[in-house]
Amino acid sequence: MNLELFIAKRISLQAKRTFSKLIVRIAIVGIMLGLGVMILSLAIVKGFKSEIREKVRGFNGDVQFIKYDLNSSYENSPFILNDQNLKQAQKYKGVEHVVPFATKPGIIKANDEVEGVILKGVDKNYDWSYFKNILVSGKTINFRDSAQAGKEIIISEVLAKRLNLKVGDDFLMYFVQGSLRKRKFEIVGIYNTGVEEVDKTYVIGDLSLIRKLNNWSKNEVGGYEIRITDFSKVDHFSYQLANFLPPQIKSISVKENYPVIFDWLSLLDVNAQIILALMLIVAVINMISALLIMILERTNMIGILKALGYHNWGIRKIFLYNASYLVGVGMILGNIFGLGLGFFQQKTHYFKLDEASYYMKFVPIQFSLIDVCLINLGTLLVCLLILLIPSMLVSKISPIKAISFK
Repeated sequence: MNLELFIAKRISLQAKRTFSKLIVRIAIVGIMLGLGVMILSLAIVKGFKSEIREKVRGFNGDVQFIKYDLNSSYENSPFILNDQNLKQAQKYKGVEHVVPFATKPGIIKANDEVEGVILKGVDKNYDWSYFKNILVSGKTINFRDSAQAGKEIIISEVLAKRLNLKVGDDFLMYFVQGSLRKRKFEIVGIYNTGVEEVDKTYVIGDLSLIRKLNNWSKNEVGGYEIRITDFSKVDHFSYQLANFLPPQIKSISVKENYPVIFDWLSLLDVNAQIILALMLIVAVINMISALLIMILERTNMIGILKALGYHNWGIRKIFLYNASYLVGVGMILGNIFGLGLGFFQQKTHYFKLDEASYYMKFVPIQFSLIDVCLINLGTLLVCLLILLIPSMLVSKISPIKAISFK
């Protein structure tokens, strides 16, 4: 029979606490809140990074091939990538698809309003899976009818509101290149990425139209977008795919295209680490206080056990078992609080955000089983290891003074 565990159960479950009752409850609540906040912090950071990353890479691709020149305008320099280089990139392990694109600045005039935009041209091979998720209304461009596809366009919700347009409306877009050229477009879809840099700038149209406007050949493109399966290796893929390109073509990752956004995302990891450290410190301080109060309250018991010849480590184990029970209760409640609130937010999107500042309308949550397990294990180990220090107070207590202590 484990005597230390038996005594710990008696003083934990059956004894009537007096002075320490409130302190113990505060310690349990402290662990509950600390653990819950740590779980939610990591889930929110992961959710933010995942949502924003998917928004940017969904529109831009993970890696782009563009011409290596001094052109810093919004209009791509044309090039032709031979079939051998293109097939090597497409067949590279981890590459999902490679699709051509081109961009061209233009000016939209509609309802007595004028907006400068960038027309992004794509072809029938473009992957519309991301756009179908962010379409506010309408549909994607239908490339089955090539003549009609050249007249269709998708604009952002931001531009639609500024220009007072809706699906089915048409407008004129002007292109400045030597002489002013204009084209009439019909809006077939309205999208919203939530990323201001994209929404206020880009409209989506037919690549063949840009080729006609620029007098390109049918094989010339402004660039290629590459989507990969594992985004964590995007820099590696950008470097490796460059090996399949001729010297005049360069490979650039989405992180290089949107450095401000990805630098901001990297700062979120630092914020999460600070929150984890602060919450763990709060939980540890609460438990240390509770353990010290319990030891002082049980001074008489400690004196009697010492007088009966019980060794210091055995008495310390009693209080460590007791503290472990309290930590366990706090962790169970903390998991219920953190996971429960997180799943509630996932289902309801109750907590909202300013989309202009955070690129999304609600607080995103993404749980990871490994993260939850590591947080729980780390909290338990840190609390128990730190609690060894205040438990050393037991060895300083004199049996004669302890028995007479009131």
